[in-house]
Amino acid sequence: LRQVQPRRIEELVALNALYRPGPMDYIPQYIDGKWKPETIHYPDPCLEGLLKETYGVMVYQEQVMQVSQKIAGFSLGGADMLRRAMGKKKPEVLMGKKKEFIEGALKNGYTEQHAADIFEIMIPFAGYGFNKSHAAAYTVLAYRTGYLKCHFPAEFMAANLTNELTSTDGIPKYIEEAKRIGLHVAPPDINKSYSEFDVLNGEIIFAFRGMKGMGKEVADSIVAERNQNGEFKSFMDFLKRMIPKTVKDEFGREKKVMNTKAIEVCIKTGAFDYTGIENTDDHNLLRFNRPTLLLNLERAIEYVEQLTLDESSGQGDLFGSTEEKTFVDFKFELAKDIPNIEKLNMEKEIIGSYVSGHPLDDYKKIIESSVTLTSDNLERAVKEFLAEKQAQIQSGTPSWQNKNQGKIYTILGTITDLKTITTKSSNKLMSFAKLQDMQGSIDLTFFPKQWEEFGSKIISGEVYAFRGRVEKKEDREPSFIVESMEDIGNLKEHAIKEFHIELENDFESEKQIISLKNFLFDNHGSCNIFFHIDTKQGSYIVKANSMLTIQGSNEILNTVKSMPHVKNAWLE
Repeated sequence: LRQVQPRRIEELVALNALYRPGPMDYIPQYIDGKWKPETIHYPDPCLEGLLKETYGVMVYQEQVMQVSQKIAGFSLGGADMLRRAMGKKKPEVLMGKKKEFIEGALKNGYTEQHAADIFEIMIPFAGYGFNKSHAAAYTVLAYRTGYLKCHFPAEFMAANLTNELTSTDGIPKYIEEAKRIGLHVAPPDINKSYSEFDVLNGEIIFAFRGMKGMGKEVADSIVAERNQNGEFKSFMDFLKRMIPKTVKDEFGREKKVMNTKAIEVCIKTGAFDYTGIENTDDHNLLRFNRPTLLLNLERAIEYVEQLTLDESSGQGDLFGSTEEKTFVDFKFELAKDIPNIEKLNMEKEIIGSYVSGHPLDDYKKIIESSVTLTSDNLERAVKEFLAEKQAQIQSGTPSWQNKNQGKIYTILGTITDLKTITTKSSNKLMSFAKLQDMQGSIDLTFFPKQWEEFGSKIISGEVYAFRGRVEKKEDREPSFIVESMEDIGNLKEHAIKEFHIELENDFESEKQIISLKNFLFDNHGSCNIFFHIDTKQGSYIVKANSMLTIQGSNEILNTVKSMPHVKNAWLE
């Protein structure tokens, strides 16, 4: 897309159709055709009208059919039969169609050789060709959603989240994506949330229905009451207004709207954290924490139910002429607040994702200064591991010499999914786990030696730092092989020593990256330069001559990222 710089929807449609295994080989030809008209070649001049839109490349199945109609005089039905035959690539069927094509072309004044040449050109395109109407539908949808995500990101992500209300896996995925693109997702709030996800002042407000245990009927009822009678002033105000509410079921019988489970999930996700204070005799001007609300929930509901029952029976009128209170204020039994990590884990249990914060928020500075591997750049580390392994194989290095080689990384995160097994070979314990960081998770492997050394200190749900290597076996997910457990408070600050540049594999000569070359020579610094290159033979990492170094600043990094044929760049 960057190379084509599309300005018409037709170009987007063509690129959509071409960007698949097979047709991708013709993308350079398509790009050259746009910017270098002299490179456009038509199998026959009469086909210019059919192929001009795609710069001489047969992109669509419809074009293959139109060529057969134009050259060989096929009917529309006959052209479609030819397309099917070419797509299936059955030699005996193809030869019969080729004969039919040449005979038709001869009748239209073409030579046998020219007709045969055009037929051969059509074969690969027929096999790869994409239905244009299909590609157009995909493209218009992609263009619209891309536009909305770019220009209205909060509204776009809120709409996607709402679309996932019935999915247990979809909401966490889209919350992480929203955070990745810099959006703030606010936790549930009894006075701000709606039944669906919404946007307020540029931030996404979590939906009532995004919480497990909160049905549509309850969510809609809370919003309706708030819209009609104003915000809820406190937890008790919420109960007094919502507990009495009833609706009729399908048989016309009255049933309560609110249930204990719905109130409980609101408490656990912090929906009452920002409501007004409770103004009571014993606890004047006090906003209660989540454990206190949970501890008093059942008694508070019973209190409100009794209050509602007595008021409906008219008992309050007996004292109407006096200044005595009919009911004393509800008295809360206080409970000690819980650590932030427990609140976050409560939220994750109900929502499926951390919303109001992250267990690693207190470690951000350490992560920025000392951590060298995260789930975000794990794929890059895997590519480096595979490239090094391939280089060792090509150099003939014995496999036993490769053991424990590779770059050492430092990781930090919360341990989850801890599983210990007994090895068959040595009958010793080893473990597997996941390390959750700010971006996602990394699979961990603790071999017997390491597990014996520090395994007893590891508790699921706690935060740890480890040093080790990345490993990827053919049929398995990449894993981090833990070699040591580190003291988080004494982690050494990571000095930036390497400047990595991943090049796109479409440039053909040094001239095309001359601007990058000149820039690197003009900005001498202390970082070694590494080039990452993908070829048909595999991925390679090439270290530049030690005389060529560069400054390791974010300004330099961003400049390199913006240069032609640079796919990505990063510091290590």
